[in-house]
Amino acid sequence: MAEIGRRHLLGGLAVGGGLLAARAALAKPQEIDMAEIKKDADVACAYHCDFGDPGRIGQMITNINNHLSVYDHDPFRIKIVVVAHGQGIKPFLKDLEGTPWSKDTVPSDIFARYEGLSKFGVEVYLCQITFKNNKIDLTKVRTEPFIKLVASGVATVAALQSKGFAYLKVG
Repeated sequence: MAEIGRRHLLGGLAVGGGLLAARAALAKPQEIDMAEIKKDADVACAYHCDFGDPGRIGQMITNINNHLSVYDHDPFRIKIVVVAHGQGIKPFLKDLEGTPWSKDTVPSDIFARYEGLSKFGVEVYLCQITFKNNKIDLTKVRTEPFIKLVASGVATVAALQSKGFAYLKVG
């Protein structure tokens, strides 16, 4: 009887550990490799965001929406990604506490507008070097599926251009 109890205990611990590992994996966005990124529409564009000014970010979001409107917001006709590094990651953090921007504020509508764009296939690629260099825990990143992690923002911009994505930067 004691052997069965121990087996159940060990099995329960293994399942519990697996669930904790799965939960930890879900605590940060998916990491993508450059080889995984495809230009799957005739028109593709990478918007480069390394700035944190809410007005400038808002203008970029407006430009992206205008860009999409020419293609009837059809994600089969146009693919847009935003590559964010430096201060450009701020809207994608749950909060700014413990970051170099802890005294800044990000208007809540900025993230809501990004979420709205995601309904038309817009994805956001966040630079892991920014997190490492600024000692920001990746669990601070919002976990919506349109947010992805890339090794380097600038390397991603270059890789996207080599795959046929046009490059745009606002301001």
